[in-house]
Amino acid sequence: MPLFAWLNLVMAGMVLIAITPLSAAQIMLLIDRYLGGHFFDTQAGGSAVLWMHFFWIFGHPEVYVLIIPCFAFMSEIIPVFSRKPIMFTIGMNSYANSFFTLTTMAVGVPTGIKIFNWIGTMWGGRIQFKTPMLFSIGFLFQFLIAGLTGIMMAASPFDWQLSLSYFVVAHFHYVIVGGILFALFAAFYYWYPKMTGRMLSEGLGKWHFWLFLIGFHLTFDVMHVPGILGMPRRIYTYEPSRGWDTLNFVISIGAFIQALAILVFVANLIVSYFKGDKADNDPWDAWTLEWSISSPPAAYNFATVPTVGSRRPLWDEKHPEDPDSRYE
Repeated sequence: MPLFAWLNLVMAGMVLIAITPLSAAQIMLLIDRYLGGHFFDTQAGGSAVLWMHFFWIFGHPEVYVLIIPCFAFMSEIIPVFSRKPIMFTIGMNSYANSFFTLTTMAVGVPTGIKIFNWIGTMWGGRIQFKTPMLFSIGFLFQFLIAGLTGIMMAASPFDWQLSLSYFVVAHFHYVIVGGILFALFAAFYYWYPKMTGRMLSEGLGKWHFWLFLIGFHLTFDVMHVPGILGMPRRIYTYEPSRGWDTLNFVISIGAFIQALAILVFVANLIVSYFKGDKADNDPWDAWTLEWSISSPPAAYNFATVPTVGSRRPLWDEKHPEDPDSRYE
């Protein structure tokens, strides 16, 4: 099965684990509010900090519940536009796998491996800079920066100094916006032809990408600086002359540029739905089987269950005489 399916299966399993402590905390909160409980009521012997602990037991894995589907998008889109199959690392025996699993529990290691997966896939490929690929490249760079600032936050003295500051807000949004949202946009541009039978405009798509990229970096690159200067999160205003005014003005300009980019994206969705170029079954010359049926698909998807005999079934079907021609 494609990596897209496997990664979504992993994400579904993680949801079952990650949501459990949040559900428990919500039930405890309902008991406090409506049945006279005191789990989080500090004036009755409860602990508000307990709520924070419960929430973060959910919040830390929840980031990966969100990002793993985006990993799935990247593992589909990057190989297609690099004209190369996804690069895998070498296999190992069961003993080595056991040791590898134990020593790579730190979240930065497997995430770093994924980054090199995608870069290795692109390296030496005939890259096509279509809009889905542009957003995928943006995802790669920005998720790398998010990972590096996450490693910085993992150092206890650094975390103690910048906890609850705007540096944390910047890091979090580098993951959520720079990673997840860019991957979602890539997926929209990639699968929109299959869903609707119409191509999104490449011109508007590139305007969307460059505006959003510029706005993103104006906002969240700069946001790290007031965080380092001591600006706390969860405030709606602050005293003037703290040295944050100009920085926050630039951040606001970046946010408006991002909003303009979203308007371009929405306009692209609407205009293309009614007037976009007709999409054929396989506009990207892809290799997974959803591109072998009509765009949009019929209600039954496949008239007969397809037989899968390789990792690139559609490509091998299209090029039976030369299955490795994509490497040329």
